[in-house]
Amino acid sequence: MATDISYAISNVAVELDEDEQDIVARLIALLGIDRAQLLGANCVRRALDARKKSHIHFVCTYEVRLTTRLESLPAQVRVIERSSLEAQCPDIFKQRCSTPTHVVVVGAGPAGLFAALGLAESGSRVTLLERGKAVEPRMRDIGRLRSRGELNPESNICFGEGGAGTYTDGKLYTRIKHPYLRHVLHTFVRFGARSDILVDAHPHLGTDKLVRIVRNMRHHLLALGVDYRFESRVDDLLMHAGSVTGVRITDGKTGNNMEIAADHVVLATGHSARDTMTRLHQLGIQMEAKAFAVGVRAEHLQTLINRNQYGRMAGHAKLAAAEYKLTHQVADPYLDRRGIYSFCMCPGGLIVPSPTEIGGMAVNGMSNAKRAGQWANSGIVVQVTPDDIRRHGVDRHPLMGIEFQRQLEAATFRAAGERYAAPAMRLVDFIGGHATGKLAATRFKPEVVAADLRDIFPDWLSDPLCEGINGFGRKMRGFVTTEANLLASETRTSSPLCILRDERMQSVSVQGLYPVGEGAGYAGGIVSAAVDGLKAAAAIIESGS
Repeated sequence: MATDISYAISNVAVELDEDEQDIVARLIALLGIDRAQLLGANCVRRALDARKKSHIHFVCTYEVRLTTRLESLPAQVRVIERSSLEAQCPDIFKQRCSTPTHVVVVGAGPAGLFAALGLAESGSRVTLLERGKAVEPRMRDIGRLRSRGELNPESNICFGEGGAGTYTDGKLYTRIKHPYLRHVLHTFVRFGARSDILVDAHPHLGTDKLVRIVRNMRHHLLALGVDYRFESRVDDLLMHAGSVTGVRITDGKTGNNMEIAADHVVLATGHSARDTMTRLHQLGIQMEAKAFAVGVRAEHLQTLINRNQYGRMAGHAKLAAAEYKLTHQVADPYLDRRGIYSFCMCPGGLIVPSPTEIGGMAVNGMSNAKRAGQWANSGIVVQVTPDDIRRHGVDRHPLMGIEFQRQLEAATFRAAGERYAAPAMRLVDFIGGHATGKLAATRFKPEVVAADLRDIFPDWLSDPLCEGINGFGRKMRGFVTTEANLLASETRTSSPLCILRDERMQSVSVQGLYPVGEGAGYAGGIVSAAVDGLKAAAAIIESGS
């Protein structure tokens, strides 16, 4: 009797123009089977290998189903019980809470949305509070910032449904390893993402797709009975006898204050809720300053990046807009080596204004799903430690990184003529140490202002930044060019602090408070934040089981 046995075959080299039938024929030959024994073959993992421009190809993993068991397994073949393309919900989220509790989730970014989803689908009563607006009106506020330079401090690139990640490239790859990773990707597919995010080694969604996915998640949460409130800023925690008992909020529509009781509070504010962090510090919630990075956004023509990464194959239909990831180390009197690196590279994207406070200016990058824009951009940032900030003149305390970010953003705002424009400088002028007032073409809105970026950054940042860019130029031909601009300032790479928590995901200061995601210092992107939110949800479910 025929059986159905599944195997995974790794490290399958696939040429750009190779036909799928030819690939299947090679798999059959590798396995040493007849064609009739093969029930199906699917690519479940695909990574581009462009290390040799003379031989750019994909490295894939295929899963095959056979009618018979293999007598011996080649080195790159292993037996699998189920396909990695098959969605599987972790057991903890399948069980119903025996004593349903009320959980307030603060923030509707990836960490907050996934925490709310895991809790609500397990039967908990959930109130989800977001200080910003839903994606539809939020898009209009962002449009006014980009077209007119008008900032809404509560609805912008950083604040609003979906969090800051909604208006980025939507990158979904991460270096963390956790059982919830695949569940997060499958959840995105469930709410409208393309299924190829389950296959690509460097998956991304794009802002245009993320908006729809976030909206679909909201509709599902509402159908589950989640009390989903926008324009609801949390201003205070309610506490009693060392435990959190709820939150106090300000309703942005009415200006009224109200209290919401809760058994648990998941704090998923994102890395820009500085007022919230200040209040938590005042309440005695233990936190500490941590290292982060600041710098500029570099803007190049995408065709240049494509040529550098793909050589003569640039423009091939199977090759997406090229990315780069660059690092450099410089000698430093205070560190053994100071790191400079590219951050959140956005192929075919654009640079966007990302301030959240009146009188401060910052920038970020984003791409749509097709990455079809004329320009590529990336943060070029320098490592900053708490000791650096202390030497800069800021007293050592947990919020010192926020104070330093504000100083840079205020200097950026002044350099832009005290408006929400981007001070900019040609890359070659920055490393040459001479502000010519000339700029390369740019797509940035609302406007760029020619300025000397060395007036914004202290020498201990601008000097390593300059040296790092020169190092990048030695690694990537054409990176240093008159056709590239640097725009200031990239200050929101990650949270400059960490809220201390224990092994149960709770604050070490207050029982029932779960600090999660980027803002709390435990994640560095959409997927890692989503996983962190799910971990908090699982901890709450376990505590009530």
